[in-house]
Parts: sequence; structure tokens; C-alpha cells
Amino acid sequence: MLDTKPNFLHNIGFSSPTRHMQDLPILYSFRRCPYAMRARLALFSSGEPFELREIVLRNKPEPMLLASPKGTVPVLIDNTRVVDESLDIMLWALTKNDTDNWLPQDDSIEKDTAMLWINECDNEFKPKLDRYKYFDRHEKDQQTYREESLGFINKLNSALVTSPWLLGNSPTIADMAILPFIRQYANVDATWFENSEFSHVKRWLGEFLESEIFQRIMPKYPLWTEESLPLIVNECSS
Repeated sequence: MLDTKPNFLHNIGFSSPTRHMQDLPILYSFRRCPYAMRARLALFSSGEPFELREIVLRNKPEPMLLASPKGTVPVLIDNTRVVDESLDIMLWALTKNDTDNWLPQDDSIEKDTAMLWINECDNEFKPKLDRYKYFDRHEKDQQTYREESLGFINKLNSALVTSPWLLGNSPTIADMAILPFIRQYANVDATWFENSEFSHVKRWLGEFLESEIFQRIMPKYPLWTEESLPLIVNECSS
């Protein structure tokens, strides 16, 4: 049986990181942020070792802001390269090692379809999700903003009628890039969502929330400070 605990080395007992640890990529993350969540999903899945730095957005660390002045998470620093878009981090990780076969082949219909799903989520659905979640910052009531978001939820529900995942029988980058936002959407009004007609979306989300990979990315880690010992993910302690 697979171990569902996160595979990390907290480096307890070391006064300073080894040279090897200093060379590892660094991910600045915020646990509940869906963008950071999708980046962690791909990095954990890839098995590539990295240092995880959990932060809070109201107190952004200076090293992160120096690397990415826009001040949003996730931010991946790989030596001198900075990757500060979540989808780019997913592609960076899965291109290195796609253990779970989430990335369709280049120039395939499946990859084009996956990117179309993700683009619609990011560019059309996410702004509507924000208005639904933070309706009190806008002019209309919450129900109006929820109704505006239903087109994408309906589209997902229809796609999931004939297969358990968006592109077939196995999850791909499309599922893993979108599901963190569906989780956020469901949590805005959990009672309404649970009683909604979107049975296939609810089943899809439920399988994701119960999956090993989701459990691995969601522990509450200590907040990172410049005095913290490195929290290394995907590296055995032996």
C-alpha cells in the first residue's frame, strides 16, 4: 500500500543545508491558494526534490519579492531562473518527470484540449469565481454572480458524463490544474453545491479530495522564515 504521508526531510539536526540542498529549486507557496495548489500537485507528482517555503500573503518574505516583485504565489526559483506562473510551474515539473502521465504528448489533440480547458478556467471562470466568493466587494448579490459562473460548471458536468476525468479514464494536467478552483468554488456555499444538480462534477471533485496526491500536498507546514531549516519535499532521508 502506498504511503499517504508527505515524503519530506525537515533537516532536523543540521546546522545548515548541504550544498546539494542549496542547489534545489525553491517553491514559495500558500497552502489554500488554488494557483499554489496546482503547482504543488505537479511538483509532488513529478518526484523532483524541491524546497517548500510556506508563507502567508499578508507577510510576504523579502527573498520572494526580490525574485518576483509582483508578489503572488506560487513562485519557483531554480538557480537563476524564476517561474512565477502556476501553469508554467506545472509544465516545468512535468516536463522533468511525468510520473503519473498527466501531460499529453506534444502536438496531440489531447494536449490542445487540455490547454483549452485550462485557459477557459483561468481566463473566464476564475474572474467569475472571485466575484461569487467576494460578492460584497462588487455591485450585485452572490446568487447573481453564482449564476454567471454556471456555464463553466455545466460544461464540466457534461464532459464528465462519459468519462471519470476530463480527457478520459485517467487524470491529466487539465484535471489537476482546474480542480483546485472547483474546490474553492464548492466551498463558497458548500450546502448549495452539495444540493446542486452537478452530480458528475461533485463525483470528480470528491475523488480528487480523497486522492493520495491531494492528501500529500495539503498538510499544514510551519511558516517559512529566513531562519527556518529547509523543508525538502520528494527526498528520502536515507
